[in-house]
Amino acid sequence: MGLDLSLYNKIFENRLRLQIMSILMANEFYDFSSLKELLDATDGNLASNLKTLEKEGYLTVEKSFVDRKPNTRYMKTDKGRKAFENHLIALENLIKQQYK
Repeated sequence: MGLDLSLYNKIFENRLRLQIMSILMANEFYDFSSLKELLDATDGNLASNLKTLEKEGYLTVEKSFVDRKPNTRYMKTDKGRKAFENHLIALENLIKQQYK
């Protein structure tokens, strides 16, 4: 019997996107500067990976000003939460298959 990888999501093969979604799963929201610092990512790399997740509908963006400084916050969507949970299930199944 072959392994079912239908829940595996190639979007999360990228280390930074996997980390971003992990952070958003554990937090209601996270801002750009905090993500950049926590992940030790460059502005461009972080922005392009956030854009990919946004295009997939996995996160939403909220822009505002805090003390006259621009602030961009990211929140997971229900679609993003479900996609990430499914991806984790696929990885768990893959690992379990190795021990059969």
